[in-house]
Amino acid sequence: MASTAAAFAPLHHAPVTLKAIPLSPAIGAIVEGVDISQPLSPSQKNDIHELLLRHQVLFFRKQTITPKQQRDFARNFGKLHLHPIFPTVPDVPEAIVLDTAKNDLRDNALWHTDVTFQQEPPKAAVLTSRLLPETGGGDTIWASGTAAYDALSDGIKQRIDTLTAQHDFLRSFPVSRYGRTDEERKKWAETRNNFPPVTHPVVRLHPETGAKGLFVSEGFTTEINDVDPEESAALLAYLTRHATKPEFSVRWRWEEGDVAFWDNRITQHYAVNDYLPARRIMNRITIIGDRPYGPGQKG
Repeated sequence: MASTAAAFAPLHHAPVTLKAIPLSPAIGAIVEGVDISQPLSPSQKNDIHELLLRHQVLFFRKQTITPKQQRDFARNFGKLHLHPIFPTVPDVPEAIVLDTAKNDLRDNALWHTDVTFQQEPPKAAVLTSRLLPETGGGDTIWASGTAAYDALSDGIKQRIDTLTAQHDFLRSFPVSRYGRTDEERKKWAETRNNFPPVTHPVVRLHPETGAKGLFVSEGFTTEINDVDPEESAALLAYLTRHATKPEFSVRWRWEEGDVAFWDNRITQHYAVNDYLPARRIMNRITIIGDRPYGPGQKG
């Protein structure tokens, strides 16, 4: 496969009939005119796919969906992922439960791209609220990896285009928080054994659009390979800080019935933990992706 974006078909310029209201120049749009609790028509499916490529995170309002309907919606866009650690909805194992009353979710309250500790991180994810804090708060922020990359200087781009980095499960899932019981420790140890640290490109080529995007995050990236440790630490700190600037992000204030659908290949996100001790419950369903590759690498 060619290493430049020009070699990719312009899938993100296909005509769309659904109404999309952009939320910022870099990322995010509200989609109107579709009930995602119902089966999608081929044209609706194609429209949502094109809008996802264009805006990177989509928001659907007033969508009262069950976990099974959430799963069915996600299945339109690929096979579904089973998370190795988080609890799930009974009878819907693809739907993880993010409940602050039952789990220490500090791994969500930092910038991260989901499950990059695996060789093939998820393609996308669908998130909806089940219980929101009465006091408010609990927003989620998404940042665009393409907008962040495009804003870098040419010198930095040349420096990082061929670099790779380590992503580690332990970064966000330490045994101190996810091994509180014998059962949890067993599950944690199995996951750690199954998912040792992996290498991903620092700059990822989007497999559909060819766009370059930063692919490092505070949540899972531990070091940049093939450079001095001090340079790795300094460069990684700069890139993770740069990638999450407000200019590249959109902040969503959750309301009952909201659903978010994001491209996990080209974004990262942050669940704002400003509402404790109030309770917040979310369900996430994640779509299986492919192995990341960077400029000059074969997809």
